[in-house]
Amino acid sequence: MFGLFKENTKIALGAIKSQLLRTILTVMIIAIGITALVGILTVVSALENTIAKDFASMGANTFSISQYDMSSQINNNDPNRKINPIISYPEARAFQEKYNYPLSTTSLSFTATSKAEVKYESQKTDPEITIVGVDENFLPNKGLEATKGRNFTGFDIKNNNFVCILGSDFEKGLFKDTNAIDKTISIRGARFKVIGVLKEKGSTFGNSQDLRVLIPNQIARSIFSTPNINYDLSVMIGQKEMIDQAVDDAIITMRKIRKQNPVEENNFGIERSDDLINTLLSNTQFLGYIAWGVGVITIFGSSIALMNIMLVSVTERTREIGVRKSLGAKKSTIAWQFFTETLVIGQLGGLVGILLGISVGFLISVAIKFSFVVPWMAIFAAFATTFIVAIVSGLYPAIKASQLDPVEALRYE
Repeated sequence: MFGLFKENTKIALGAIKSQLLRTILTVMIIAIGITALVGILTVVSALENTIAKDFASMGANTFSISQYDMSSQINNNDPNRKINPIISYPEARAFQEKYNYPLSTTSLSFTATSKAEVKYESQKTDPEITIVGVDENFLPNKGLEATKGRNFTGFDIKNNNFVCILGSDFEKGLFKDTNAIDKTISIRGARFKVIGVLKEKGSTFGNSQDLRVLIPNQIARSIFSTPNINYDLSVMIGQKEMIDQAVDDAIITMRKIRKQNPVEENNFGIERSDDLINTLLSNTQFLGYIAWGVGVITIFGSSIALMNIMLVSVTERTREIGVRKSLGAKKSTIAWQFFTETLVIGQLGGLVGILLGISVGFLISVAIKFSFVVPWMAIFAAFATTFIVAIVSGLYPAIKASQLDPVEALRYE
């Protein structure tokens, strides 16, 4: 049996080589469909990996309170979306004072501006730096880490010390080849001593997390006196088993602060870190559906092309089939020979498509700064798809070849 399979495979490869140009074109048609499928799935895998890495550091024992939750932000253009009032500074401070859940720490922060210019001696950055007002709990609650220097202390925050923590990109730009710790930078004329540098975080949805300067809240409020500042609250619970009760208690506390009656819906957003990851990942499934849609359409065309080339091959080799049958070849032997040809062409197309798809996906992931990961699921799906294409496309030509009458086949010119 193995010897027969080996011989049929050798004959099939010989037939493929004899029609090399046609085989290459067919392989490329199949490869295009597989490239589209694998390429998109590779980008989706990279996106999911990026999301997981960005939010995993926050752990499953944190949640945040802000004007809107993630689902509302995703549906930002929905005309029926409820408009929530901003979280004002008095409300945020009141929450910090009144929320006393066991083993909890609350951080208050706000984005002062995303268009600041930072100066160091005679050098300055482009006006694209984000300034964030924070307190001493901001770093641990957000899963951030200072690789150099230290975090803010309660003393820094209470005494409004002019100190700051920089994002990692400042070591590549403003402080290239220089240790930033204890250096003095200038923001809108105010001078800050650098006490820490954050661990590299990368970009999230195109927004760099490493071009930030963290400064104490009150100083940020005095320098950037923008009206209607919207504040964020982040809460960390000591034990993740207590997160459900902690969230419920936070909702009750915030509703009391905002003086909401029992029948009103929450006019603020509350987001658990684990729910946030799941929400973001669920939205990436849509891209997966697009990949399969594109892949199915192009693979359907590939199946037609592959079946067509095999039918043409059967017609061209009718006399050869007649000779083989007259020498005692069985129907199953003839059918298997042509089916093997289809299988080889299909798998070659799949292999080329996988290599091209991963390459395209890698380049796109690098360009948009996603964390690339080898898409094993996409590779398995591509191999399975090309196998199914080969079966569907090769079955009819193989049966047609095996059913040819040997006498009529010998007369064929």
